[in-house]
Amino acid sequence: MAEFTGERLIPGEVDVDLLNEHMARYHFAVRLARGKRVLDAGCGAGYGSAELADVAERVTAIDIAAEAVEFARAHYALPNLAFEQASCTQLPYGDGAFDLVVAFEVIEHLENWRDFLKEVRRVLAPAGQLIVSTPNRLYYTESRGTHGANPFHVHEFDFDEFTSELGQVFPYVSMFLENHVEGVTFQPHEAGHTVEARVDAAEPVPDESHFFIAVCAHRPQIGNPTFLYVPRVANVLRERERHIGKLEGELATKDHWLDKALADLAEFDREHQKLLVMFREQKEELERSNRWAEELNAALADRGARIDALQEELARDQENARQVVAAYNAKISALEQENREKTKWALDTEAHLTAEIRKIADALTKTAATLEQTERDLQERSVWALRLEEEKRQLEDQLAMVRASRWVRLGRKVGLGPAL
Repeated sequence: MAEFTGERLIPGEVDVDLLNEHMARYHFAVRLARGKRVLDAGCGAGYGSAELADVAERVTAIDIAAEAVEFARAHYALPNLAFEQASCTQLPYGDGAFDLVVAFEVIEHLENWRDFLKEVRRVLAPAGQLIVSTPNRLYYTESRGTHGANPFHVHEFDFDEFTSELGQVFPYVSMFLENHVEGVTFQPHEAGHTVEARVDAAEPVPDESHFFIAVCAHRPQIGNPTFLYVPRVANVLRERERHIGKLEGELATKDHWLDKALADLAEFDREHQKLLVMFREQKEELERSNRWAEELNAALADRGARIDALQEELARDQENARQVVAAYNAKISALEQENREKTKWALDTEAHLTAEIRKIADALTKTAATLEQTERDLQERSVWALRLEEEKRQLEDQLAMVRASRWVRLGRKVGLGPAL
């Protein structure tokens, strides 16, 4: 169900005076809609479009809000009435498509309202008319008081500005002032059709008027009669009495709410006092905690300074250790180099000794063979005995020299070389 928010009127959601204010404008337009093709621009909930459809040939009603169009279709279905979603500043209709365009309480909602007037001029037939209304900015601002400007209004007009802007688009503009007036009716008990009305002459004051209504056309218009709308609910005093009764009921309800609010406020004050006591206690505890935190911060600062000193000392010790390690690494590298050189020398010595020992072994083998031959030939070769004895002695001297050799002894210590 649609809800009245202040942007558009919903029948049944507003008081009777506000509804009559809107309905009066549509009944004002009904007099010019008979048998015509009518466009209701910004139709809202569609209640006024249905009034126009009672006398018009056909009515096309548009609104930019999909929910408004949906509501209107559901509540005001008529064979010669069509509701469509469209923008007032971009009318989706051909030139001269309508004989009458009505736009009540629409222009102040549009940011580019000049484009709207130009579009209306385009879709109007040569003899067509535009009926457009808007609230008086001077009266409307004063009447809203502390509530401030209507959040749904983009631009509001005073009388001179409204008249001037319309005159720039339409050469003929007839201005009307819409106001609530006091009146007294004498209505026959039996139903009658004749209505006589007397409207006392008075000087119209645009700045004090509630609303402006303009009838705009391309051609001259004949006559500007005063239009008086008396709604079905016309016993104003009775309606006001009911309205006052309703307000008194609402006031009693609000008084009850106020009493409850005062009681809640007293309870809130008691709770507030408790909270203040708790706050003071927490504040004292916080101050104690802050003092303890300050002492702790001082101790942490001292420890931080000590840590900085220790870190500097550790850095110096690490630098010294790094230098010692570097010296040790250099010494180790030198020792490893010396060890490699000594290992190479020992391997070379071993190879040399092995070759020498092989030579000696070969020599001993040959000597043994010679001794055997000598024994066999001793008797036969006694002549050579002395020479052989001398060779033996020489060999033994050589062997002694080998045994006495430092290299041979070194080889024996490391388990190398033959056992002599």
